[in-house]
Amino acid sequence: MDESLNVLVIGDVVGKPGRRIVSRKLADLRNEHRVDMVIANGENGAGGNAITPSVCHELFDSGVDVITTGNHVWDNKDILSIIDTEPRLLRPANFPPGVPGHGVFTGIANGWPVCVVNLQGRVHLPPLDCPFRAFDSIHGRFGRDYRIMLVDLHAEASSEKRAFGWYADGRASAVFGTHTHIQTADEELLPRGTAYITDIGMTGSFNSVIGMDKEKSIERFITQARVKYDIAEGNVKLNGALISIKPDGRAAGITRLIVAD
Repeated sequence: MDESLNVLVIGDVVGKPGRRIVSRKLADLRNEHRVDMVIANGENGAGGNAITPSVCHELFDSGVDVITTGNHVWDNKDILSIIDTEPRLLRPANFPPGVPGHGVFTGIANGWPVCVVNLQGRVHLPPLDCPFRAFDSIHGRFGRDYRIMLVDLHAEASSEKRAFGWYADGRASAVFGTHTHIQTADEELLPRGTAYITDIGMTGSFNSVIGMDKEKSIERFITQARVKYDIAEGNVKLNGALISIKPDGRAAGITRLIVAD
């Protein structure tokens, strides 16, 4: 077993441009940074606001190990055909009991037992069960056997993400935010050993408004009318973070990543 586990987390993959840059760049990134595990948020991978079985297979074939999601996970009903049987595809664990799918992945990465947790915030999002209490339950169930616990908190409010980071410090190896599509510059190691960043950003076209055609977005803001969004093209980048974790589960470092196509 190596001295540290290297994890690459990739921000919300938006449409075909996002999937394409993951396919083109991920193998080289894995080699360059000696990455042992890749986690990508894929809930915007199909048309910008959904995920489908074919998108999942494409991301897995590109080298993604675990796909997390969020509030758009149900926007294409086709995902229901695999969400119960594909353990590498997660939906937020704090959906109410009885909802299809899994919120936790457990597995081995380069000999290391790893637990990946997908949670969703509640501020300005549908009122799911409490993500803080859900994490308590998950940590109580898996924390003894999986010292390395990585949490994708899919949430709107930076305050909620920040509060959760402090709440999980010393229990989660890393807390990384998704959902806003804007990478934040606040990556740090919290005092008890948790790597934290409020949002790892977006993987897709930056000639856009959060991955969508900028003219359509501007029109919607000006008119307040229902304008159908289209996926933007051009100036495609991969956003994410590299996290290194020690055998005791504490993070050794976190570095933001921006890769142009």
